[in-house]
Amino acid sequence: MNAPLPAHLLPTVALRAVPAELLQELQARFGGQCSTALAVREQHGRDESAFTHVPPPAAVVFAESTQDVADAVQLCAQHRVPVIPFGVGSSLEGHLLAVQGGISLDLSRMNRVLSVNAEDLTVTVQPGVTRQAVNQAVKSEGLFFPIDPGADASIGGMAATRASGTNAVRYGTMRENVLALEVVTARGEVVRTGSRAKKSSAGYDLTRLFVGAEGTLGVITEVTLKLYPLPEAISAATCSFPSIEAAVRTTIAVIQMGVPIARCELIDAASVRAVNAHSKLNLREEPMLLMEFHGSPAGVQEQAETVQEIARDHGAQAFEWATTPEERTRLWTARHNAFFAALQMRPGCKAITTDTCVPISRLADCLLDSVAEADASGLPYFLVGHVGDGNFHFGYLIDPDSADERALAERLNHQVVARALAMQGTCTGEHGVGLHKMDFLRTEAGDGAIALMRAVKQALDPDNILNPGKIFPL
Repeated sequence: MNAPLPAHLLPTVALRAVPAELLQELQARFGGQCSTALAVREQHGRDESAFTHVPPPAAVVFAESTQDVADAVQLCAQHRVPVIPFGVGSSLEGHLLAVQGGISLDLSRMNRVLSVNAEDLTVTVQPGVTRQAVNQAVKSEGLFFPIDPGADASIGGMAATRASGTNAVRYGTMRENVLALEVVTARGEVVRTGSRAKKSSAGYDLTRLFVGAEGTLGVITEVTLKLYPLPEAISAATCSFPSIEAAVRTTIAVIQMGVPIARCELIDAASVRAVNAHSKLNLREEPMLLMEFHGSPAGVQEQAETVQEIARDHGAQAFEWATTPEERTRLWTARHNAFFAALQMRPGCKAITTDTCVPISRLADCLLDSVAEADASGLPYFLVGHVGDGNFHFGYLIDPDSADERALAERLNHQVVARALAMQGTCTGEHGVGLHKMDFLRTEAGDGAIALMRAVKQALDPDNILNPGKIFPL
């Protein structure tokens, strides 16, 4: 049996009754699209977070249209039963756990690309479409969608958590790349926010309100995204360093000089070893920056030469190029699999992960102090980071049966986040708050801001049925 979380981190599980009448109504409306099978419920009652002892939802509804979502929410609203949106289950902070019971609303079957407007550089999709499917649909138009969190996450989930990833340093996050939404409210009404226009001054920015709300204000049923022309030239390189500090100092200098680098990823030596073993690569097993440059051939060459010069000034020991699309794909696939590669470093382990983000000028201070603490703890860990925008991730590899190791990992997590907040950073750069970072959000935002968020939540969802128990307590 897995060791429990420390008491102060255990989610409050306060199950609300799910009347038999509601289950009958859902079965009548959805037939085979509604399941109460234990295996299906358990699948929808867990994610990649540290939480392991939360009961599954009472039922799972597989929505296939906006009308399905609206009808399911309306039925649940009549009985004041929670509704938890579900994408692909890859969240890391307990976003989709049914801590108050209720119905899991699976949106994965809503997976159509609705329209590609190549002339306007936009695409409109249903929430269950994954990022890779979007790029496959627009590739023939010479376009791509750059937000890349690693996992082949659903667009709805990415919007709900305000995801970012490896390309954020150049292209921004979901906040900058979602133009419009269709959302089902807590009363089951369908509303639209935003438009395909590049900008607007019309009223409250409701699109940004729902992006990052983690399903607590509405269920996203349609998303309009920005697209970008495929770069004329793309070049990727790895660069090894004698220390993490040298790699981080290089990153800071690159960003402060205004080099428009597309990707700048830090991988520590332990992660490089794991990636080599998992993906059959021969990368130098030292702290490494994995970089990518986009633009014209001349522009890419100029960017690369500038970065090489900066790296040499900080003691870089090797600068190796991935010269073909196949090599680049293999390199980035290996980076995206770093989490799973790291798990193999300690068979049978569980990773307690955290992420934070700081102003670029404080990146070295925050990261190096956190590395020193992790080293001193003796706990195996891995470190990767989208360091070009000040965002990094620790994964502490624990014996899931050891309460002491779990407590140590959570203490290290607390120290990393507290340090970032002290440096005017944030408790999460891209994972979201969910359950795991509720206390940190209160520290970061303050009581006044939390009260304002709570007022918005109560105004839009007075019965607290939309993914209740997440972000902040009511």
